[in-house]
Amino acid sequence: MCYYKSLHVKQNQVIPTFDLTIPDDFTRIVQNGFDYSLWPVIRPNAECGTEVVLMEWGLIPDYVYTREAVEQSRRTYNGLNAIGEELLEKRMYKDAAANRRCVVLSSGFYEWRHLPRIGKNGQPLKTVDKYPYYIKLKGRDVFFMAGIWQPWKDPETDTTVNSFALVTTKANSLMEQIHNSKKRMPLILTDELAAEWISDIPQQRIKEIATFQIPAEEMEAYTIQKNFRESQEPLPFTYDIPALQ
Repeated sequence: MCYYKSLHVKQNQVIPTFDLTIPDDFTRIVQNGFDYSLWPVIRPNAECGTEVVLMEWGLIPDYVYTREAVEQSRRTYNGLNAIGEELLEKRMYKDAAANRRCVVLSSGFYEWRHLPRIGKNGQPLKTVDKYPYYIKLKGRDVFFMAGIWQPWKDPETDTTVNSFALVTTKANSLMEQIHNSKKRMPLILTDELAAEWISDIPQQRIKEIATFQIPAEEMEAYTIQKNFRESQEPLPFTYDIPALQ
């Protein structure tokens, strides 16, 4: 889930919560997580408090030793998302969750709603149709998602690659209707929780924040055309389907 997201930030745009200025334009109308490309995140910096850095979306565990092994491991576990309830338990995530938390910048994300086809006699069939939605926070051009990050040394190039995973939580009442197959959603943070997430907090508080659900009334969602990934334009599109409650 949450493998597609968008971001619209301009050079010198200010992020007031962290008193940061975005150094470059960064616009991704539709970013496919499976491209494992760079994405701007906010992390603590001992010298200046916080900083914006580009990291590879798809956390690389420290027990994978070559880029070829990274590509192979991603075929079975892509590292794009980390389950919030299991952050401090899973080997792949627990050290990063305890020591390297970050805030992922976002303007919105995409998810599919699964609705069963209806048979000739009016009964729901096992076959489902998938309807894409674009979801964002009301009145926010940029908001914050929780992440964890991991440095990884590439032995072939002798360079350090910083990678991250988005943290997910149980769906709120809106996302239960949209992502109704998995009933999960990205861990969207309030401004206050975003600042706390990357501060020095005890593990119990990490667990509490990792299961936070942004209130459904603070979110908005609308259907978009099914080929939005090819067109790179998430244009609104109206389907003859039940409305969200």
